[in-house]
Amino acid sequence: MGISATLRATKRVPLLQVAKSAVATIAAWLIAGWLIPGPLPVFAAIAALLVVQPSVNQSLGKAVERSIGVILGVVIATGISLVFGQSTWIILLAIVVAMLVAWTLKMTPGTSNQVAISAMLVLALGASSPEYALDRVLETLIGAAIGIVVNVAIVPPVAVAPAREHVVRLGAELAASVDRLATALESSQAPADVEALMIEARLLRPMRDAAEAAIDAGEESLTLNPRRSAHREELAALRDLLDLLSPIVTQLIGMTRAFADHYDDALRREPTVRAIAEQLRRVAHDVRLAVRVAEPEPGPVTSETPALTSALVIAPPTSGHWILVGSLMEDLRRIREELGAGSA
Repeated sequence: MGISATLRATKRVPLLQVAKSAVATIAAWLIAGWLIPGPLPVFAAIAALLVVQPSVNQSLGKAVERSIGVILGVVIATGISLVFGQSTWIILLAIVVAMLVAWTLKMTPGTSNQVAISAMLVLALGASSPEYALDRVLETLIGAAIGIVVNVAIVPPVAVAPAREHVVRLGAELAASVDRLATALESSQAPADVEALMIEARLLRPMRDAAEAAIDAGEESLTLNPRRSAHREELAALRDLLDLLSPIVTQLIGMTRAFADHYDDALRREPTVRAIAEQLRRVAHDVRLAVRVAEPEPGPVTSETPALTSALVIAPPTSGHWILVGSLMEDLRRIREELGAGSA
């Protein structure tokens, strides 16, 4: 199980990404080989392969990382070979020195590995003259440039659809959790039912975090992307929707926690509790209404009009329930404010 999880991803890389990597690698091999006659253009092919990333911005970052790593590795390898000559142990020495230099400069693990790999390849593939070193640097820059051009020219990736999916899923589950709490307030609950209600509410947090991460990835994918103008407004709307839903998630978890801590069977006979349950159903309706803007094919709702349109008037609860009712009312007031319904 552990080996399988290490070797296999949860989902395949898009086939388009594979095709772009192949195109970039072949183009870099052919162009660099034509521009710089001599050894096989291995450095150009590797650079192009590594630079084609899921976003244009990541491609640019990988190009910079690859170029710096190659330049430093080539310089180290050339310097060591000029001082100590060429032999097998010189390659090992160059790898160790490259790793130590990268560590001293506080480089990222990716760049550090690139420095060591470049130093090893320069010495292992043949020559160590300054001309050879310069050619390998130019070859790498050509491959990196080709990788960026290919990633920009062939359907530059936009990660808006996953962000939309995560936000819509969060909204649907949030509305369902609100409905579940409303039902629990009006019916008798076994201890296992109360615990299940609390677990389901807590699961909203990782869903919210996943939605936020997906939006961050979407925003990152639009950086330096020529297709950004067509998606910027949609992603901004998704960010606004997540900002609306996030506080409601927090308030709902608090309401569920209060219900679980103070539950007793007499709660369902409280008129105030039944009134709060009705307000929660209206909250669920309004959450679904808010999320409809992000759904590609929104499903039908009972009404297109927000349900939280009037204040909740309550009667004093019995002495045993006033703490729970007060807590529920305060969280409900905050939710109403988030949904633009005013104070409860």
